[in-house]
Amino acid sequence: MKIAVAGATGRIGSQLTALARQEGHEVVEVARETGFDLLAPGPELEAALAGADAVVDVTACPLDQAATFFPAVARNVGTAATAAGVGRTVVLSIVGVDRSPDYDYYVAKLTQERVYRETAPGVVVLRATQFLDFAAQMLEWNTQDGVAHIIDVPTQPVATAEIVRLLLDVATGAVPADVELAGPQRESLVDQVRRLVAHRGADTVVEPEAAPASLTNGAMLPGPDALLRGPSFEMWLSAEGA
Repeated sequence: MKIAVAGATGRIGSQLTALARQEGHEVVEVARETGFDLLAPGPELEAALAGADAVVDVTACPLDQAATFFPAVARNVGTAATAAGVGRTVVLSIVGVDRSPDYDYYVAKLTQERVYRETAPGVVVLRATQFLDFAAQMLEWNTQDGVAHIIDVPTQPVATAEIVRLLLDVATGAVPADVELAGPQRESLVDQVRRLVAHRGADTVVEPEAAPASLTNGAMLPGPDALLRGPSFEMWLSAEGA
């Protein structure tokens, strides 16, 4: 198959590109680093998608850009995919975007899904929970003067390798419909960060912070029909979390 990956040089995109090629697929890398501006696309985007069986959007952006970035990229890629005759459009989204009207990033991701369904051919959405190293990211982003202020929310983190595997299965049609993916075990984000700090032998104090009500009430947790895959946070911490 010929698969185009929007966001191909990013964290998920680079893994997806590698896996797809390993399994014999032709991959078109669509990213700023490969000459594409998805916010202001020219005819080169439609040309790049010509002959593709599927396009997969794994793009990402900072929180303060999400409200404009995600809908614009969805419209541009979706329109180009339709014009190019692409058969399937795969969108990587987040568990809980339809239950979090009080969290702007999730609102933007839900809008992304809607715009793709309006503009793109054969849309299939994969909603995944947070990555296993989300706790490490939160620790890095929210620590100042030895204190980490971490939102107090339940999560069920999943390995990026499992996300990438399922994305490719959706792109090839092995998984034909919308799907949710989560890790095997429910966690407290504050507890995860505290365990990570202890594992690293750091002196950081972890203080719980209030989160948007929807997240506090479990919007980040998967539904009953979600696929549960991959190692637990404890396994990740033991193997890679230092």
